Amino acid sequence: MFVTGTPAWQDLGTALVAEVQAAVPGAKADDLALVLVQRGAGGRPEGFVHRGAEPIYPCSLVKAFHLVHALAALDEGRAEAHGELDRAMRDMILWSSNTATNYVIDILTGTTGDTLLDGAEYLDWMSKRERLNRFFWRMGWPDWEGCRIAQKLMDDTRYGREARFAGEGAGNLNRLTALTAARLMWELFEGDLPLSPPARGRAQAILSRDPAGPDAARPEYQLSEYLGGALPSGVQVWSKAGHNLWTGDAATSWFKHDMIRITAPDRAPLIAVLMTTGEHFAAGPASVFPEFGAKIWERVAAMA
Repeated sequence: MFVTGTPAWQDLGTALVAEVQAAVPGAKADDLALVLVQRGAGGRPEGFVHRGAEPIYPCSLVKAFHLVHALAALDEGRAEAHGELDRAMRDMILWSSNTATNYVIDILTGTTGDTLLDGAEYLDWMSKRERLNRFFWRMGWPDWEGCRIAQKLMDDTRYGREARFAGEGAGNLNRLTALTAARLMWELFEGDLPLSPPARGRAQAILSRDPAGPDAARPEYQLSEYLGGALPSGVQVWSKAGHNLWTGDAATSWFKHDMIRITAPDRAPLIAVLMTTGEHFAAGPASVFPEFGAKIWERVAAMA
């Protein structure tokens, strides 16, 4: 685990987990995963982890991972820069577009989807899709254990080769842990990712959110109803959220997540990842995530 805990972080995080449970009738501690990370002594990541190693269906959090992979592929010459790829990388983060994300996946893997395949053709297709996982396996992060992101993003259920691939090996749907989401944010801003400085800056710019901007209140912008929705003025925010209601598949329904980095001129940057499962969170009051994000920001300041 890349995050080092302290008694102060443990006390703070335990209280926060109890409070978010209390805010959502029927919620249990096992319905959420929470990771908080801040630069500690010697520049090492310190914070709090609750169920951080639990693999959870990640909804659109995977899009931040595909963004990093796509920019690395451009750096390495594995992908060719063109306007449609630029537009897709922007839209899969800015508006959480599934269509844009699936275009990026096709570029990274040399595959297309849907219709059935058999035999060697299907095995070759699967191997190409697994490039999405292999890129992050090569990072050597222990936190990647149990994670996989090779499935496309769907607005409802899957058909053809996509359905078959998702079901291979007793369940091959996407999975991420809160620790892995936090680590991606940490490595992008504080650590070491295989990105050139321009690509790193581009990833950071695409993930940025403007709480005072004209799009901030739009649900598709994924800020107003998430952890960044009630923060004080003057903060800077970088985030990627995910939200599934009923999709037609019980395994991919009722999730709401956010991964966010927050900073202000007088504050050290804070990374927070909240992943929740169950209808009581996913279809619950829209105020829960924003109020919890503001509470996290306030309590961490008081701890310093």
